[in-house]
Parts: sequence; structure tokens; C-alpha cells
Amino acid sequence: MRELIIGGARSGKSLLAERRAAESGLQVVYVATAQALDGEMSQRIAHHQARRCTDWRLVEEPLDLAGALRRNAAPAVCLLVDCLTLWLSNLLFAGDAARQAEAGEAISCRYPGDATQTLIDTLPQLPGRVILVSNEVGCGIVPMAALSRLFADEQGRLNQRLAAVCERVTLVVAGLPLELR
Repeated sequence: MRELIIGGARSGKSLLAERRAAESGLQVVYVATAQALDGEMSQRIAHHQARRCTDWRLVEEPLDLAGALRRNAAPAVCLLVDCLTLWLSNLLFAGDAARQAEAGEAISCRYPGDATQTLIDTLPQLPGRVILVSNEVGCGIVPMAALSRLFADEQGRLNQRLAAVCERVTLVVAGLPLELR
């Protein structure tokens, strides 16, 4: 089963994902996409690490998410990916997309398009359970900066495409889960 859990920042989506992974009865592999590029992100990572079950296996993968999922999926495994928002951000900055957006150019680099398509194609083929955590960023105003607009658009498209291939989709608001599918 594939599950997408979406919500705003600090909505409780990661806590819900962690609870569902723990309750799955499967071996949990936590796939982290964050990179500790500054002190604030290091603190966020430490916060997540502190509340994780100690018997969960950790895989850190900021870019090749589909590859990490293929390498770690198994019938008796629950893959918990936290989070797709940071992964998408990593993709935008790994190639020329961020620079192109800021320069007002058309996005012509392979990131994020190829990587997101590979993830969408990979998910239905994976054995076991997959829980994906992603931010819902489209509920606010349209950002003023080109890079921020690109990110919001790409995140919205990614969430839509993931929801189409997931059997369960949950929106978390103020710590309360709302089952969408």
C-alpha cells in the first residue's frame, strides 16, 4: 500500500506518518531527504531523530529517492519518506532549475522533471508499504518571487501526481487527520 500524508508546516503530518509506520507491524526504513546545510536544519533533523524508534533503519537520500526506495523495498518493510518537500527543493537546486527561475528563463534542466517522473513510475512497482510525507503549500497566496512560484507549482503538481498513485491520502491540519482517500 502507498500512502501520501500532506499538510502544512508543523501540522503533525510527520508524527502521523511515524505512528502509522510504527503500527504497521513491518520493519521500518526511514528515508530522510533533508540535508543539514545550516544550524536551523540541523536542529530540525535532530528533533526528528530524537523521536524516531531506535530499531528503525535510516537511509539518507537527498536526490535519488526512487533508487533508494527500490533498494530498500521488500514485502515485510514499511518505507517512510520524510519529506518530499525537501526532496523537491534539493532537486531544484541540484540542477539549473533554481538559477533559471531566478533569471526568468525557461526551465530546461532534467531536475526536477525526470526525478519526479521516475518516482511516480517506481511507486506502483514497490513491494511492502510506503508512507510519503509532503507539505501542502498551495493554500496561501501566490509567491512574489519566480523561484518561490516555481517551487509552489512543482510541489502542487507532485502532490497531485502522488495522490493519483496512492491508495490512501490524508490531509493533516492542526494535528487532526482528514482522510481524503
